[in-house]
Amino acid sequence: MNILIKEKILSQLLGAQGIPISGQKLADELKISRTMIWKHLKSIEDDGYVIEAIKKKGYVLKSIPDIVSPERITPNLQTEYLGRNIVYYPVCDSTQNIAASIAREGAPHGTVVITEEQTAGRGRLERSWDSSANKGIWMSVIIRPEISPQFAAQFTLVSAVAIARAIEDTTKCSPNIKWPNDLLINGKKVTGILTELQADMDRVQSIIIGIGVNVNQEIDAFEQSIQSIATSIKIESGDEIDRVVLVAKILDYLEKYSNIYVENGFEPIKILWESYNCTIGKRIRANLLRETLEGVAISITNDGVLELQLDNGEIRGIYSADIHLI
Repeated sequence: MNILIKEKILSQLLGAQGIPISGQKLADELKISRTMIWKHLKSIEDDGYVIEAIKKKGYVLKSIPDIVSPERITPNLQTEYLGRNIVYYPVCDSTQNIAASIAREGAPHGTVVITEEQTAGRGRLERSWDSSANKGIWMSVIIRPEISPQFAAQFTLVSAVAIARAIEDTTKCSPNIKWPNDLLINGKKVTGILTELQADMDRVQSIIIGIGVNVNQEIDAFEQSIQSIATSIKIESGDEIDRVVLVAKILDYLEKYSNIYVENGFEPIKILWESYNCTIGKRIRANLLRETLEGVAISITNDGVLELQLDNGEIRGIYSADIHLI
């Protein structure tokens, strides 16, 4: 079955907003038979949509399932390349694992792997990430920017700004960014970002940006041990959020800021990052691979490096660490 035609039919039904659309009109516009229109409509219904056939008038979309399928995401996109190839799974082990595999096989720049539920979701340092069904955004984005491998880690900061802007635009919430990869709302974690690199010595093959956003969970969805530090957008805003709208907005901003970064470097992104940050000026504990440091985070550099002033006055540049506000 032609997925593009199916998407076009669904897009027309969504855009009609309850007004019947003639099957013959669809057939004429798409240059296929009425029988094929009917088969595509049945396929759309199999995805959970409810379509009513009204005699002598046409088809009306009566109910939309709460899923983050390509057919729902694509009509909301304003991107040139991000999300123009979407790989969707109702359930998978980890979108990051799948994205890494298909990136090695040549998946195009901008490919998105997205799922309703992960059974083995993971964050930084191989920590598990609870990815409950139909409640969050669990996706990985494959990009192939023309940059040196040494700059790949900065896409974590670029992504954080994009997600913060998207949440701010589509909800009542005002997120903060905790360097390097967490978004907080009212001091609790709502988003984690995992950036992984496939590269040669001098050239990036792909950067895989894993994004996990807690969207519509209730507080009891989180284990009691993390209820004091984890939250969802619904908990903080009081509203049920349309995940598809938020996915599309994240991809819109991620493409925009990625382009700015590749063309102009990190400095213009840094200004936006600083407007959302909740790390600079705070006393933190930085757990590095071989040592733990405490001090005051005083700035990030134009390379995205966190500058930490220790109690003895020494300033250390932190490239990667597990950060705790204290």
